[in-house]
Parts: sequence; C-alpha cells; structure tokens
Amino acid sequence: MRKVIDSIRGEYDRYKGLGDGAVRQVDDQALSTPGPNGSNSLAVICWHISGNLQSRFTDFLTSDGEKPWRNREEEFDERAVTREGFLAKWERGWSTLFAALDALTDTSYHVGQMVYLAKALRGDAWASLSIARGQSQNYVPKTARG
Repeated sequence: MRKVIDSIRGEYDRYKGLGDGAVRQVDDQALSTPGPNGSNSLAVICWHISGNLQSRFTDFLTSDGEKPWRNREEEFDERAVTREGFLAKWERGWSTLFAALDALTDTSYHVGQMVYLAKALRGDAWASLSIARGQSQNYVPKTARG
C-alpha cells in the first residue's frame, strides 16, 4: 500500500513542480494579469487550486469533499498579489495535500492479519484467496502452455 501512496505523492509532486516552474518564469506583475480573452490570472488559478486542495484534503478520511468554510466563489475574484502572497497561498494548498498523504499508513499489514485469522478459524473449510495448492496449472497463461 505504501508504494501506491508514494506513487500518488510522486504524481502530485510532479504537478506541483510544473506549477512551480511556470511561476518562476513570470515576473511579479504577470501573476495578477488576466489571461487572454478574459480567462483567469495565475493568481486566480492559484487561489482555486489552493482552496480545492485545502477543502478536499483537510480531514479527508473523516469528512467528504467540500468543507463549509470554503468560499469557492471568492477564489475566482480578480486580485493583485505579491509573489510572496502568491507563493504562501500556493504552498498552503499543497502542504495540506502532502500532510494528508504522509499521514496515511499501510493497511495491508492489518488485512494480512484478517486473512491469517480467518484461515485459522475456517481450518479445512478455508477457500484459498489466491492460487490453491495443486492448482497452479490452471493459472498458466494459454500462450505459455503451448
């Protein structure tokens, strides 16, 4: 399970890195400049990403999705920001996500305990959850059988 969590974290690290790289390439004034044809500025997009990450990943194991304290509509207001303010908002969202992922623990250990205990309790009546002894030939791919 930790490998899955690490893989997810790696993908989010990659996305954050892309955003970090894009922001490094623009000057401070460009952070608040609306995009072409009335599209959102980098600041608006940052506020929205940060709000979404904070809302989705704060207490995400015990409360679902949108939090009552989030003001999503405000995220889309045009704003003039400093680079420091922009980066603080950006990092706040990502740190919420990464803290949530880092707190996850490996559940496979406990699942293994459950399987072991159930097998012990069932004894001879246990039905294998993988390839049963003596049944390996039934799981060989047809192309390998010749």
